[in-house]
Amino acid sequence: MKILIVNKFLFPKGGSETYSLNLGRELENSGHKVQYFGMEDPKRVVGNQAGSYTSSMDFHTGKLQKLLYPFKIIYSVEARRKIRVVLDGFKPDIVHLNNFNFQITPSVIYEIRSWGKRNGKYIPIVYTAHDYQWVCPDHMLYIPHKKEICFACRGGKYGACFQNKCIHNSAIKSMLGMIEAGLYRRLGVYGQVDAVICPSEFMKKMLGTNPCLKDKLTVMHNFIDYKEDGAGEKFPAKKDYVLYFGRYDQEKGIASLVEACRQLPHIPFLFAGSGEYEKILHTCGNIKNVGFQKGDGLRRLIGEAKFTVFPSEWYENCPFSVMESQACGTPVIASRIGGVPELLEDGVTGELFEPGNVEEMRNKISSLWDNSGKLAVYTENCRKKKFITAKEYGEMAVSLYKNLGSKGNSLGCLADGRQKRGKNE
Repeated sequence: MKILIVNKFLFPKGGSETYSLNLGRELENSGHKVQYFGMEDPKRVVGNQAGSYTSSMDFHTGKLQKLLYPFKIIYSVEARRKIRVVLDGFKPDIVHLNNFNFQITPSVIYEIRSWGKRNGKYIPIVYTAHDYQWVCPDHMLYIPHKKEICFACRGGKYGACFQNKCIHNSAIKSMLGMIEAGLYRRLGVYGQVDAVICPSEFMKKMLGTNPCLKDKLTVMHNFIDYKEDGAGEKFPAKKDYVLYFGRYDQEKGIASLVEACRQLPHIPFLFAGSGEYEKILHTCGNIKNVGFQKGDGLRRLIGEAKFTVFPSEWYENCPFSVMESQACGTPVIASRIGGVPELLEDGVTGELFEPGNVEEMRNKISSLWDNSGKLAVYTENCRKKKFITAKEYGEMAVSLYKNLGSKGNSLGCLADGRQKRGKNE
């Protein structure tokens, strides 16, 4: 099969990129032809034979004036034009969308459908939901500056995004997010997607509140496979530290974790990552910050830790961190939130606590640190735990692709008049 993978960033950056790049690699290893479409960037590591990419831009940093163009964030004529070039040259059997809102925009969905009509070829579209963008304009179900979980926009009531200034506490950015979400819900554009892969049951439940998506959702937990990663010794000897690895951002529960660390001065903590909350790490004497780590170096840190802590305070989907820790034979103390409980067996491979509850988190950390017997049991259970491998996931994805290809059916929830949109704009 010929598969076009779409993601805004085409280099290792976050969970969506890890997923897209590893899935593409596995599909190629299985004999399929894979090309990619996204933003041009000097760090880009994959691409397409046409050399066609949309311009790089960042909605999340700097002043809005730097983006040129609120309208490009909502509907990118450039992205539509550039993906057309890729479609002309590659003629894919499947387009697999990942993170594309704001920078690439749903304009590419219109072009895929328009291109198919012009060429007499129906191309099924699969979307993997890495966040809650299709039901929440800020994609998180969380208001960062208020430190609150939020469901106000579910059901299409996107005005709450503007009222609460959900996107970076900016009225302008939040207004654009509100307009984008409302416009595409009214147009029914997401109904043109044939299947939505939800990496957790929790994600399926959230996206199921959108009637256009309800019958298109399928759960496929993320995969993890270190067999080809050259990690060296799979389970190294443990050392005396507790590890946090990931972004140093508010929604990740960093402030709560640092406070818990401060109350446990006898326990050494290692932090591996980067982010806007990095400065507060220096306020706690038993925290050592080793900065952003990746590859074998990160896996070594994870494997040698007594256990890791995952204190997130927003609705995590299917976090790789929780999976990676257990795959490295290291128990996890994590927030009971979002899709996390689907990955971590409480009392078997780690323990769960109420998100944002510093006292409960502190007590869990202290208790496990002092209980070598329980820690040994959790560690052994982690070493035995099996997650979906890249090969298994690739086979599941191809099965889904083929099933959709054999159907070659309707455009979802769109009314006939809306289907007529999509000439070369």
